[in-house]
Amino acid sequence: MGSSPESADPLPQPLTTAGRDGLAALLAHPERAVVALDFDGTLAEIVPDPERARAHPGAVAALAALAPRVASVAVVTGRPAGVAVRYGGFAGVPGLEHLVVLGHYGAERWDAVTGTVRAAAAHPGVASVRAELPGFLDRFGAWRGTWIEEKGRAVAVHTRRAEDPQGAFEALRGPLGELAARHGLVLEPGRMVLELRPPGMDKGVALAEYVREVGAESVLYAGDDLGDLPAFGAVEKLRSDGVAGVLVCSGSGEVPELAERADLRVPGPAAVVGLLGALGSALA
Repeated sequence: MGSSPESADPLPQPLTTAGRDGLAALLAHPERAVVALDFDGTLAEIVPDPERARAHPGAVAALAALAPRVASVAVVTGRPAGVAVRYGGFAGVPGLEHLVVLGHYGAERWDAVTGTVRAAAAHPGVASVRAELPGFLDRFGAWRGTWIEEKGRAVAVHTRRAEDPQGAFEALRGPLGELAARHGLVLEPGRMVLELRPPGMDKGVALAEYVREVGAESVLYAGDDLGDLPAFGAVEKLRSDGVAGVLVCSGSGEVPELAERADLRVPGPAAVVGLLGALGSALA
């Protein structure tokens, strides 16, 4: 059961005509709608150590109330699908049978109905970069304060703990881009993180393919970082193909490129959970 309308937050209204049309379509025919969300920064707060990230305390309940009322809820993340499931607390939750996690930008998929992960073959360049990266960072004098996150099908360098996080980020962006290209990978910049991953898949590709698979007529996507720009682009393209869409930016301060394209801006994961709760109540 969702929250009663009296106890729920009011449903925020998009600032743009396209966003208002997208929300109206979702509310009119929720059984034909996909609600898709990034994980870090959207369902979970950004923390210095990504291994300590967890979904907002109210996220699972809000999703469980909303998911049975729409065609599907999808979490679209650069994390391994199994990690996102574990950190989100999504497994075995009544009401989340319609939840799918598209991990590693769609290279992995976890379905709540089966509880299993399906994955494509790993790119050999990731193993090569993983072996070379520690010495590479040391040669650049960037070891202090930066650290490497192993992501299975990708590897990321974080600068948030460096003495000058933005300076370290900018200094490493070009060299890491060259390292990625040398091994057939691409560089994905984020909020004080530089991820080296295989080409050909991003959140936009993953989201568009999933929306078409479901046959959805409307989609809401919420994200917070540069890696969510392709998903925003996918929703904009889907709109041109007749699929209504709502673009939500979680925490508009750090990534103005995302905020400027959003139909609706909310201050962070707590507000995203409030939006999900209000949407579930509106559909109750």
